[in-house]
Amino acid sequence: MREISPTPATTREVTVQRWRDGEIERVQDEVAEEVPVALTFHGVPHVVMLATPADLEDLAVGFTLSEMIVDSPGEIQSVEAAMRDDGALEVRIGIGAARFSELLRRQRNLTGRTGCGLCGAQTVEDAIRQPAPVSDGVSIDVKALHAALKDLRQRQEINLRTGSVHAAAWVLPESGIQIVREDVGRHNALDKVIGAVTRAGGDFHSGYFIVTSRASYEMVQKAVTVGGTLLAAVSAPTAFAVRLAEASGLTLVGFAREHQHVVYAHPSRLICTSTI
Repeated sequence: MREISPTPATTREVTVQRWRDGEIERVQDEVAEEVPVALTFHGVPHVVMLATPADLEDLAVGFTLSEMIVDSPGEIQSVEAAMRDDGALEVRIGIGAARFSELLRRQRNLTGRTGCGLCGAQTVEDAIRQPAPVSDGVSIDVKALHAALKDLRQRQEINLRTGSVHAAAWVLPESGIQIVREDVGRHNALDKVIGAVTRAGGDFHSGYFIVTSRASYEMVQKAVTVGGTLLAAVSAPTAFAVRLAEASGLTLVGFAREHQHVVYAHPSRLICTSTI
């Protein structure tokens, strides 16, 4: 096992045949990398994700919290990304003894497809968790939400080059976007942001999440589990996600664009100060 050096590439160039208006040309194109990343707890394998090889320690911290392997950030004792001798990427996480024993009892062995949020859960109860209701949280001006959505487009560095990765952002109502993370998997992108906010000492009651994907049940579940009070998605939510948002008190926004959005649950946190 050794440190990850040099930093793995997040994209690669390939030669493609491009067809446009009846004309064919061979050109170079940039595509996103997608690699297996193993998360281990005290050396015991837990899950293998297909992920973008960047911000892997953020991913591990976010996953550990959003999957309720621990209840609070203080229970995460260590996190270290490394490269195995065979070239595979691994993130080693240390947690308290009681939590580790509980994790072993759950006997959860996941192999995660890209964008798979409930892979490997052995029971319905494991997969369909009902998080505790969220607090009142923040109030957000609609104009500020739309401004953050516009800003996010230009902050997706990998997607601007490849067009194939998701992004998640952490936004403060008065300050705009604070953190952006990208990944080929939408759940991974959200976990990376959750991990980044946690490692920076942020408070999940003080801001909100934006994701450039649909708002599936698992995305709502992750946001609520860490105490998020508003999730805005560029695409639509699922009915299951809406039901969880309604039950947990989360404000759920779909079809979020620069000049429009649809609120599916708990609209009171959004404030409209002028006609849009």
